[in-house]
Amino acid sequence: MSRPRFLPDNFTLALLTTVLTASLLPCSGSIASALTTLTHLAIALLFFLHGAKLSRQAILAGAGHWRLHLVIFACTFVLFPVLGVILKPVLSPLVTDDLYLGVLYLCALPATVQSAIAFTSMARGNIPAAVCSASASSLLGILVTPLLMKLTLGAEGSTGSTLGAIWQIVEQLLLPFVAGHLLRPVIGSFVDKHKGRLKFVDQGSILLVVYTAFSAAVIEGLWHALPLSALLGLVVVCIVLLALVLFATSRVARLLGLSKEDEITLVFCGSKKSLASGVPMAQVLFAASSVGAILLPIMLFHQIQLMTCAVLAQKYGARKETPAPALADRQPEAG
Repeated sequence: MSRPRFLPDNFTLALLTTVLTASLLPCSGSIASALTTLTHLAIALLFFLHGAKLSRQAILAGAGHWRLHLVIFACTFVLFPVLGVILKPVLSPLVTDDLYLGVLYLCALPATVQSAIAFTSMARGNIPAAVCSASASSLLGILVTPLLMKLTLGAEGSTGSTLGAIWQIVEQLLLPFVAGHLLRPVIGSFVDKHKGRLKFVDQGSILLVVYTAFSAAVIEGLWHALPLSALLGLVVVCIVLLALVLFATSRVARLLGLSKEDEITLVFCGSKKSLASGVPMAQVLFAASSVGAILLPIMLFHQIQLMTCAVLAQKYGARKETPAPALADRQPEAG
């Protein structure tokens, strides 16, 4: 029996269940400390596997489209933060201060990897460029996201300095990623063969972080300080942000004369934000008691972008084949 279309995907249901569990049965004391340690190990494993999944051939095949990558990075790390700041008079009254901080954090995050590539593939876009751009965005975010938060808000992490926060993120995320990629010749075939099972490591790591973060927030009185009107306002904020960026990326692609394949890559890589990167980085950049509220915008945006991009990918994928002469200005792909 097929799943009804109005139901969220399994991972979204698991996220909602995790938030509900943390709200009713928050962890504290020694249990919270043990789960925090387990969470750090799980996140390191998550990024280790991300590195092992990344094919060097895919990087080389997509690396030549430098103009496309620059535009994608500009959308991810310039357009989003600028919108978050200049729309403050409109966005801020709709949500609480912590939720607005979460919106700014959402705007500063790198692009997601797996879903951006999956939607680009479904829409018949430039897959090698999507792999290269999304992966590079994820790595750049380790350095750029803390700096953007510093610029837009003057926020400092729990380490007391931006450089300290960056080093913690490098240590927890980048080093395992690099180690996994260097070991790809040894473990790559195993990782590729068991992708379906290993996705539970991805999802399980995020669920662990969400549970510990929301437990701390609930103990600090999250739900008492968060009115229903602010949650509804957050839905509006996420929809408006995504709509503006989707419109901007499609218009920019046409103004630059990009091929339809490159337009698709720009739309899906330039408009998405990474829950997998955002959740662990939030633990470093913000106080434990505020992480729960700060994660709400990215969790909600994550679901909205998945539903919206699924519809867009089907629409793009149903188009007729573009005649070969129209692709003559594309750079040849390596390999």
